[in-house]
Amino acid sequence: MALELDGPRTQGSLLRGSVEPGSEISLNGDAVATTESGRFAIGFGRDAELSHELVVIGPDGELNSRTIELEKRDYDIQRVEGVPQETVTPDEEALERIRAEARRVSAARKDQSRRPDFAGSWIWPVAGTVTGVYGSQRFYNGEPRQPHYGIDIAAETGRPVAAPAGGRVVLVEPDLYFSGGTLILDHGYGVSSTFLHLSEIHVSEGDEVAQGETLGEVGASGRATGPHLDWRMNWQQERVDPMTVAPPLVDGATTMPGAGDSNQ
Repeated sequence: MALELDGPRTQGSLLRGSVEPGSEISLNGDAVATTESGRFAIGFGRDAELSHELVVIGPDGELNSRTIELEKRDYDIQRVEGVPQETVTPDEEALERIRAEARRVSAARKDQSRRPDFAGSWIWPVAGTVTGVYGSQRFYNGEPRQPHYGIDIAAETGRPVAAPAGGRVVLVEPDLYFSGGTLILDHGYGVSSTFLHLSEIHVSEGDEVAQGETLGEVGASGRATGPHLDWRMNWQQERVDPMTVAPPLVDGATTMPGAGDSNQ
């Protein structure tokens, strides 16, 4: 029984695979959905355990169990000074807003379709220089914050942001407390992209977009120190590293064929 997995075996990785159509899959005992053609995705968080059990039961009942061993990653430490104290320690009114926004974001990520877009090739959503990486631990004014779960791509305000893969827009928020203009794109089967700090958003919730279609524009909305795109990805509720599916960087810069700092 054929079982193929594509992607780096590391913490923070998104793996995509294929099995014989009609097979049933589980990861650590939890069912994993597959497309009609047998494609699927599984993801592992920043601090995931290093050993996982993937079980496949073929359409003929044959069982195949595989242990996935992940490599432990070392993460960068970033220190940002001069951040306003009210940003580092929001007041109670702001905390209530932050909690409410987090619930909306979490609910949007649960709105998962059976689109096959996740299984295809990916492009960078914007051309620019990568200035922040997944998993890095940030210190604001010397105080530790949550790890950074995205890729920061520096670019000028107004530069178009494209869909890195096709999908359905499941969240549009013009002004969240931390992330400002925020958009979530569902690529199917638990895989989603989130785009933060947008200055403009050109799509609406429910829209279906093709790879390369413009979603919005780079900005510095929310709690950002300068114009950039913070691109994040999830598998289910696991936060994964977009670099595990994006094309390789060229001298630290992204490339986009045909291309014309939050805690969320």
